[in-house]
Amino acid sequence: MPSHPENQPNTVKLDRADLKKTRERVTISAGVVHEVIREEGEQELQRSTEALAWSGLAAGLSMGFSMLAQGIILNGLAPSPSRKLIAGFGYTLGFVIVILGRQQLFTENTLTPILPLMQEMTWRKFARVMKLWATVLATNLIGTLLFAWAIADTSLFGAGMQHTLTDLGRHAIRPFAPMVLGAVFAGWLVALMVWLLPAAETARVIIIMLLTYVISIAGFPHLIAGSVEVFYLVLRGVISWQEYFTRFMIPTFIGNVSGGVILVAALNHAQATAGAPPPEA
Repeated sequence: MPSHPENQPNTVKLDRADLKKTRERVTISAGVVHEVIREEGEQELQRSTEALAWSGLAAGLSMGFSMLAQGIILNGLAPSPSRKLIAGFGYTLGFVIVILGRQQLFTENTLTPILPLMQEMTWRKFARVMKLWATVLATNLIGTLLFAWAIADTSLFGAGMQHTLTDLGRHAIRPFAPMVLGAVFAGWLVALMVWLLPAAETARVIIIMLLTYVISIAGFPHLIAGSVEVFYLVLRGVISWQEYFTRFMIPTFIGNVSGGVILVAALNHAQATAGAPPPEA
């Protein structure tokens, strides 16, 4: 029996152009985001060590502009409660350069190559991820050290600016446990930023600036951005090399990796793959 018209669901007839616009406005699913990032991770794992090293070095140098921009803003503002909030925008500069410039940043790699590893848990894939991590981390740190060495030259900036940069470095170091916890949040936010970017489209810069701005004003330790600040202290003779490793690098590394791998990579991999059909034999 034919159904009565009043029992039919209300529908609106759309032409092809309208249907296309409708599809373009549908939010992409977690599965699509996961697949985009996983594919990017696979591509990164296929890159040569030399390519990763040059990209990592470029990223380390670029991240120096986060400290420099923040220092310039702080140095130009009179002391006030809003001074730190305004200077936080300078901190975002290095991240914008690195991410839009497609340079290799270690804390991004707590998500991007981890998804392919979770998809294919083999020793071969694990070794490739560790090789990528080691290459990018080492070259990131070399880049930050070179940048810190350049701005530590007393002839480049006046005494006021040097004092401001030294204060930034001092504020980057805290007791071990608070450093680890704060670094967890920093790693979490950076990995979340990477997760959000595939769906951001024209809002990519806003996403990058918003999340890294929170890292700045909250004082969450970030291994690469913070290394510029702490290397500056080392080169100025304020702290020792041993203090850099024990008071900054080790706790920050632990926290950043934990926040990125556990709180973003593992959880978002789980939500994207839950209920997915098994791969065909």
